[in-house]
Amino acid sequence: MLPAFTGNWNQVKEKPRVLVKCGGFSSQLARNVQEKVDGDPLWGSRFDATQPAAVVKTHLDFLRNGADIILTNTYQSSVEGFMKHLGKSREESIELIAKSVHLARQAKSQHLGELATSNGNIAPDMPWIMASIGPYGAHLHDGSEYAGSYANLVNFTQLQQWHTVRIDTCLSAGVDGLAVETLPCQLEAMAVTELILSRYATARFWVSFQCKDASSLAHGESFAQAAMAVWRLVQEFKAQSRLLGIGVNCVNPSYVTPLLKSLLAITPPDEKIPLVVYSNRGEIYDSERGEWTGNGLNVTSFVPEWLQLGARIIGGCCRVYPDDILEIRNTIDKIAQQPDSPIQTSLVSC
Repeated sequence: MLPAFTGNWNQVKEKPRVLVKCGGFSSQLARNVQEKVDGDPLWGSRFDATQPAAVVKTHLDFLRNGADIILTNTYQSSVEGFMKHLGKSREESIELIAKSVHLARQAKSQHLGELATSNGNIAPDMPWIMASIGPYGAHLHDGSEYAGSYANLVNFTQLQQWHTVRIDTCLSAGVDGLAVETLPCQLEAMAVTELILSRYATARFWVSFQCKDASSLAHGESFAQAAMAVWRLVQEFKAQSRLLGIGVNCVNPSYVTPLLKSLLAITPPDEKIPLVVYSNRGEIYDSERGEWTGNGLNVTSFVPEWLQLGARIIGGCCRVYPDDILEIRNTIDKIAQQPDSPIQTSLVSC
């Protein structure tokens, strides 16, 4: 059993507070490097090895614009990927995953130093560093995390074995929790959730799905049913205090409200599932061209309705930049000050 975060998760703020997650890490990283990021078989993960200073700067870009939570640059990290595309050994690949955590911690330390120097407001135990635990399909570099087609090729046990190395490494390196994200199929969600609940006794986490429309996972299952299955598993392990949220990410923002409503519609009135949301702009990633296509939406305009539904962690995914995160932060803070704010009536402190 590996050590996990042992800080006080109840001291986020004196008042209940919606937490703001960073935006699309690799999207912002592409602004801080000369090389192309989208379309790279390692996506942003390559730059932990090649341009660590740019990785730290990218974390800082979000922290300086109001992010309470940053994710490690490990979404596309895998032993197999680093061995194949960087020529690393297995041991070196594991060390590179740990390095991603250290770079995030370096950015956090620098940010806290800047706040202290400027007499800025420092919330207890903040910011959080969550390990990005992307789906199995991400390392295949074929866009299958947006289809979930590999669910027909790997089984429950194989998925757990594949995810264990990265989770072990990130927890050992010192993260505050696990962001299990962009999962396109129920099989993988159940496998990783069961792995975390049974293997890591104190690790906090969220589970976030990738959806193809306003009701279905990328692989086709009902989002509401898949999310409820994760919730029931958490209840079975009596681990509700460890769950930071269930929700969606890297989806069209216009899908989010109907998706969350579909889950709330089947949730018993005496149960409260914590919700996490971080959408993209609504553009579509073309895996053959290695780029995003279509017109983007203003993510911030959707934030009030997500708050009304009870989301307690809100942020951005691909193509959501630091200035967008600042806008989300300001919108949430403005709503929190209103007398009838849903934040004060529906949110339980993390």
